[in-house]
Amino acid sequence: MTDSRNATPATAQLPRLPAIPPLDPALRQAAQSLIDNKTKPLGALGRLEDLAVRLCVMQGSLKPVTAGKLMLVFAGDHGLVEEGVSAFPQEVTVQMLHNFSAGGAAINVLCRQFNIDLQVVDAGVKGDVSSLAGIIGRKVRAGTRNAAKEAAMSADECRQALEAGMAVFKELAVRQPVQLLGLGEMGIGNTSSAALLIAGLTGSPLDGLVGRGTGLDDSQLDHKTAVLRRVMDFHQLAGRDPFDILCRVGGFEIAGMAGAAIAAAAARVPVVLDGVISTAAGLVAAALLPAVRDYMIIGHRSVEGAQARAAASLRIEPLLDLGMRLGEGTGAALAMNLLETAGRIVNQMASFADAGVSERL
Repeated sequence: MTDSRNATPATAQLPRLPAIPPLDPALRQAAQSLIDNKTKPLGALGRLEDLAVRLCVMQGSLKPVTAGKLMLVFAGDHGLVEEGVSAFPQEVTVQMLHNFSAGGAAINVLCRQFNIDLQVVDAGVKGDVSSLAGIIGRKVRAGTRNAAKEAAMSADECRQALEAGMAVFKELAVRQPVQLLGLGEMGIGNTSSAALLIAGLTGSPLDGLVGRGTGLDDSQLDHKTAVLRRVMDFHQLAGRDPFDILCRVGGFEIAGMAGAAIAAAAARVPVVLDGVISTAAGLVAAALLPAVRDYMIIGHRSVEGAQARAAASLRIEPLLDLGMRLGEGTGAALAMNLLETAGRIVNQMASFADAGVSERL
């Protein structure tokens, strides 16, 4: 068994990260004025107005564009599943990639409905999916190592996964314009990885962060909690460098999402996160490059308590609360529809002056 507690920090292996454009406070003020002068009482559209302003500022324009919607679903397996932390066997990851390829998963349905380009990325699945249609191959390794015994990823593997996420976004954005990016995932065992990452990156204890994932019963949840406490103690995550934490307890799909978020923010593309795993990836990206946070939106509130801790750390309030816990990017897809609506309000709704409507006295 490798004792990774004494391993050299992995910071030197961090890939070259792009510059993130700063947000323009003058544009924020202009966008707020634009929204305030639409034909409605001040603030009457509630959080849609905030969303419209943020969309303008992130894109750097008072005429936001939302036609190019891309959903990236990163898939990867986790060696920690060997410790019995999931209600489902590991082979479900590969089986779900077959389902994605056939168009039968929930995220397929939502992306078809909202005209979102869905792309699924094999970042580290334990199995051969190279023959499946519509799967982008970026496999770093066939699953991470068991984080209860050693670091989940080597520094080089983690760097490769981050770089793969950045590269996939850039390649697809060249193929066709992307104005909104949604991030989703698939990977049995990844709620455990997300909880560990969120605990490590926020300096929080595991209390309240370990959830039922795909449906653990009480005894299984107790076992999962005990395993994650053991992993936390083994790696002594407190105070470690964010990249080192990602190497130790992260996943290939989580690193891929973080890389895609960084690349999108560098291109002024709003990044819509999904549930707890996607939000953990957003937390990783912001820990590596803090300015990325300004381009993030959390699509929905997960029933997993770890997401609330991550969202509080990011200072981002989730948009929707539907009691969802599926993942795949489903909450992000629903939120992308709201972002498109916010953009239409900016571009299509008349001002008081345009409509000849009297303003408030």
